[in-house]
Amino acid sequence: MEAFLVSTGIVALAEMGDKTQLLSLLLAAKFRRPVPIILGILVATALNHAGAGAVGSWITELVGQDVLRWILGVSFIAMAVWTLIPDELDEVEAKHSRFGVFGATVLAFFLAEMGDKTQVATIALAAKYSSLFAVVAGTTLGMMIANVPAVLLGDKITKMVSLKVVHAIAAVIFAVLGVLTLLNVGSLL
Repeated sequence: MEAFLVSTGIVALAEMGDKTQLLSLLLAAKFRRPVPIILGILVATALNHAGAGAVGSWITELVGQDVLRWILGVSFIAMAVWTLIPDELDEVEAKHSRFGVFGATVLAFFLAEMGDKTQVATIALAAKYSSLFAVVAGTTLGMMIANVPAVLLGDKITKMVSLKVVHAIAAVIFAVLGVLTLLNVGSLL
């Protein structure tokens, strides 16, 4: 349960203001069809994070516990710093006529998520926790928590929530996880 809850919370916070959340806003504004956009985000995220989680699990088999602890600790601290850097949306053009709203969303969102901080976080979380399913389910839920309101409410959200505060909270959580991992505290490894 810890893997699921930590994964959900970290990714939901890290996704705030991220380029894929900006893409969600763009797709909502362009297509104005929230249901296929939300389903496309869900499918793209589940596929992307399942792959990232598999990589994270594979890494745990490749290296020893001490090396893994240092890799994870430094990775979480790096994620804290990365979270403080605001994202800009790369121009990802979704072709409505060729793929439909759902297909365009799956394709654009999957590609935008490649190498993104939430994908990297999924790799690290899967390496940290032994439950691949809990991590992927948690990171996918975290993405949906951040992106569904973006699709449904759009600009109203950005006026209500300070992204700097959300990024700072996410950075602190990543930094604390990094330090605790490096110190080998609790059930982290």
